[in-house]
Amino acid sequence: MSTVTSREKNMLLVAVVAVLYAAAALSYKKQVANWKAAERIYQSAQKKVQEERALIAARDEWDARYVQMRDLMPVFPYEQAVDTHWLNVMDAAAARNGLMIARRQANKEVEVGDVYELPIECKDWEGTLEALVKFLYDLHKEGAMLDVRQLFIRPANRPGYLKGTFTLYCAYMRGDDVRPPAGKQAAPVTEEGPAEQESGPDMQAQTPGAQPQGAPDAVPEPLEPAPLPVPGTETNSPAATVPAAVTNLPAAGMPPAPAPVPDGNVP
Repeated sequence: MSTVTSREKNMLLVAVVAVLYAAAALSYKKQVANWKAAERIYQSAQKKVQEERALIAARDEWDARYVQMRDLMPVFPYEQAVDTHWLNVMDAAAARNGLMIARRQANKEVEVGDVYELPIECKDWEGTLEALVKFLYDLHKEGAMLDVRQLFIRPANRPGYLKGTFTLYCAYMRGDDVRPPAGKQAAPVTEEGPAEQESGPDMQAQTPGAQPQGAPDAVPEPLEPAPLPVPGTETNSPAATVPAAVTNLPAAGMPPAPAPVPDGNVP
């Protein structure tokens, strides 16, 4: 039986140490990758926490903006389908600005808190750059209701024209209190005639320095002719003392008496 020399023992020991170092190196490499992944997760979570803290700090501001935007959104009943409504709105804006939309499709409704979103995917549109800009501007004027989040543009076969695709998101709310879109509500008609007549005297009485309106001038009645005195009788009536200028006045609505004709031949 041969014995193991010291040289062989040393070489075996060196080999074992090398294997241990190789295993440690491989394990360290894997751990470094895991540490880097954990560090990225930690940084992402820390950034998210900071953003959420900033949102919580600005809660009042966001609540005010939410109330403002909520008043601009239309409210539809829960059971009503709204895809036809928003497709008509988009088609009207496109036709108004000269943008041709060939294919469009309304996708499934998505609920985000109190707000509902209906994505409309336009798979083929064509028009000039001016028409596209005007179309997007009209959608922007709708406020928080319409939003284009994905827009792809490429040159069309016709010179000066563009084509591409876009996805339009329509925001609205649902509830029992139905409300049309902002800017399309009819102004209420109020009857102010009787109210103004009732409040007229009070306003005139409470207004300082206001001149009271006088009654309209009365229409003078026509003077009646004085009765002629009866011959041979005396009377103490006031008509006897009426001046001749008054007694010669014609009665109201009667033609004046003809002038007396002098005696003699009339020329």
